[in-house]
Amino acid sequence: MLSTITYSFIAAAAAMLGAALVLWFHKKAEKHSVLIISFSAGVMLAIAFTHLIPEGFEGNPHAHFYILAGFLAMFFLQFVILFHPNHGDECRTHEKIDVPATIGLSFHSLIDGLIIAAGFEANAGLGMLTAFAVLLHKLPDGITISGILLHSGASKNKIFGFSLFTALFTPLGTIAGILLFKDVSQPALGALLSAAAGSFIFLAASDLIPETHESQSRITPLMLFVGVAVILAVEHFFKH
Repeated sequence: MLSTITYSFIAAAAAMLGAALVLWFHKKAEKHSVLIISFSAGVMLAIAFTHLIPEGFEGNPHAHFYILAGFLAMFFLQFVILFHPNHGDECRTHEKIDVPATIGLSFHSLIDGLIIAAGFEANAGLGMLTAFAVLLHKLPDGITISGILLHSGASKNKIFGFSLFTALFTPLGTIAGILLFKDVSQPALGALLSAAAGSFIFLAASDLIPETHESQSRITPLMLFVGVAVILAVEHFFKH
């Protein structure tokens, strides 16, 4: 249990690192964050299709419904109810970050924590992979949100406080997940892992991959394949 919570704190620290990079190296952080974004997309897709979905079907024969539910739930959260982080500079609707955005990002971080807990409930290897994917996702998110706040004229103290507040909901979600998912049935665990897969696919396809089209560098889209290759290599290593 302790290691699970530790991984969730590391993922939360990634969001704080993203904020720190913006405050320290604003231009460079924004310029190179797209490489991390593309790599993260590859990692998320590989984990979803090669780990979360197979584990989901192993525990629940109706996993495909929960994959769709996870995808739609994340879409509803991002685009309909709360706040959708946009990694580009052209998004005008997110120039002002206020209470609804804080609630949205905090809830999103809570879900990230629950996903980490569900992964570790299945097995330690899957838990570490999901934590790694969440960590990579939180880093560019931290850069993005802090960059928007900086452009809007927010003080460095406000940016730090906002980032810390929302990031801490990741370990909070993990702790809640540990309590909620303890001794969970196989069908329920399969449903949770499948929903996590759906959310990963949504985040990769909607939030991350579109950013590769904005980059002028040929290296950027290749980083997606690097992300996939890393996960496949890790899987091959542990099988042998």
